This record gives sequence, C-alpha cells and structure tokens, in this order.
Amino acid sequence: MEPFDDLLHQAEIAHGHLCAGQILGVRLAMLGCSRLNIAEPRTTDRKRLVTFIEIDRCATDAIAVVTGCRLGKRAIKFRDWGKMAATFVDLKEQIATEGDTPIYKGIRIAALESSKQRARELYPHIDNKNQQQMLAYREMPDADLFSEQWVQVPLHPREMPGYKSQRITCAQCGEGINYDRHITATGGTILCQSCAAPEQSYYRPLD
Repeated sequence: MEPFDDLLHQAEIAHGHLCAGQILGVRLAMLGCSRLNIAEPRTTDRKRLVTFIEIDRCATDAIAVVTGCRLGKRAIKFRDWGKMAATFVDLKEQIATEGDTPIYKGIRIAALESSKQRARELYPHIDNKNQQQMLAYREMPDADLFSEQWVQVPLHPREMPGYKSQRITCAQCGEGINYDRHITATGGTILCQSCAAPEQSYYRPLD
C-alpha cells in the first residue's frame, strides 16, 4: 500500500480540500485493509474488497480513494446510519452460507468519540477544532482513534460487483430496473420501487 501522506494527498484532490475527516478516513481505510491483509486494494487485490460505509461525510471520499471501492463498481455499499464507521469485507473469506447467500468475514472500524477530547488534550493551544484534530489524528495510535470488531456479513450474489441480471421494465412508468430491485405486486404486476410505494419515494412529481 502507498504511504499515508501519498494517499492523503490523493484524497485531498478527490475531495477538494484537506480536513480532519479526510485524515480519519485515510487512516480508517488503511487499518481495515491491514487487518484483512489486503496490501494492494486498488490493484492486485482489487477484487477482494467490498466496503460498507455508514456516513456521507468527508471520510467517505477518503475511504474510496484508499480502497479503490466505488459506488459505480458496486464495491461500496452505503448505509445511512450517521456513524463515522466502515466495514471492510474480504470476498476471499467466505465463512458460511445462509440459503443461497454467502457470508463473508469482515472487520468493522468506528471512530471513537473520545478521540476528539484526546485531540484537545494534545493541542490545547490551538483554538481551531479542525486544525487541532488534523494534527492529532496524524499521530494518535490506532487504539486511541478507532474501535475494531470482527463481523460476518451476508452478501447475496446480486449485491456483488460484476453481477449480471435481466433488465425488467416497470409496468407503470415503463422505466428499466436492474439488479432484481423490482417489486412483484398483486396479480404478478412488475413495478419499480417508486411506483410500488410512491409515499416512500425520495422524489415527488410537480403538479
């Protein structure tokens, strides 16, 4: 894996600026890859890793840079839990099966809330919280920054990178649906999720 400073610079370019979240994200992702013994996540090991991210903040871009996982490659799975945490799943470590769903070994790493207080203790003379944390997060040991938990993650074949499926057309709006995301309504009618439950859709048509 590339050196920390090189990855941080790439994350800064991808994100548009450097902040404490970028530093945290780079270190979090480097730790996750290290625990899984994935040395080159963006090159020779690129097909081994799927990453679940629990927040849509600065660290998310940094994690994507370090791991090479991208939403467009279906290698990033976003769970909107509002937590500074990510789970790194090794696709070479299948440990069980539930029905037709393989279960893989992974490690979930979360930022410790106590790290903010530790940053204040290390740099009490710096008033700017972001500058304070940027300096501290560079040097604090992993144990002071993160909690770690080995986990098992069910990952159905349809969720895997490279999965191919039949494209199905919604009977109501006529739009195509990929990756088995359709709903089969009463009578066998095929609907997209928006047409099947418009009250739950993220958008509403303008009148």
